[in-house]
Amino acid sequence: MDRLDRRILHELQQDGRLTNAELADRVGLTPSPCLRRVRQLEQQGVIRGYRAQLDPVAVERGFQPFVTVVMRHEDRSTVAEFERRVAELPEVVEAHRLFGDPDYLLRVAVADLAAYERFVTDVLSGLPGIAQVHSHLTMKQVKADAGIPVQRG
Repeated sequence: MDRLDRRILHELQQDGRLTNAELADRVGLTPSPCLRRVRQLEQQGVIRGYRAQLDPVAVERGFQPFVTVVMRHEDRSTVAEFERRVAELPEVVEAHRLFGDPDYLLRVAVADLAAYERFVTDVLSGLPGIAQVHSHLTMKQVKADAGIPVQRG
């Protein structure tokens, strides 16, 4: 990956709806080689996809606590089943397995506190192997996900 590829990645992270002509202009290429580079980055899996960034409040998912989970049982089958089921939950928008304690960090997106209470009581607490669930409520988002830092060269 060279300097031009990194510039392309940077620009697409800033605005994934750029036309190829706009992107080519921003990175100093003509459209054809720019498109070839973008397609190659897609084929290599460097660019995994494109999507819209939504306003969580507008889609009734404005309450987004972080949840830490400590497992009671960490045998392979319990962990695999827990991870499979967590990955299927639409309320869980991010899930990370951690080293040490706690075992997992989840970011949950629901409408409000009452919806979150129902989610923890009716869904999360029923998953296999869980010993403890801790909720971490945020006051405000200080920095939004701005994409992966790419050296622009």
